Amino acid sequence: MAKTVTLRLSEQAYERFRTLAERENRPLSNFIETAASRYVEAEQLVDEFEMAEIEANVELNRSLKRGLKDAKAGRGRFV
Repeated sequence: MAKTVTLRLSEQAYERFRTLAERENRPLSNFIETAASRYVEAEQLVDEFEMAEIEANVELNRSLKRGLKDAKAGRGRFV
């Protein structure tokens, strides 16, 4: 179910968002929701090239596997 959120914006930010929303013929709330969703998605996911680089890094993968094993065993200090 959709939730309502109150958001305080500076006049400058409001005008910028309103102008961009109008250019895309969308409501302001939809523009802000879409922009926030795109930002979160970009920050949480890695692209295919970055993932290939991670998968190819043998030492990194060994370290990650050791860390996962230690975490499951409750060893170490987690921050």
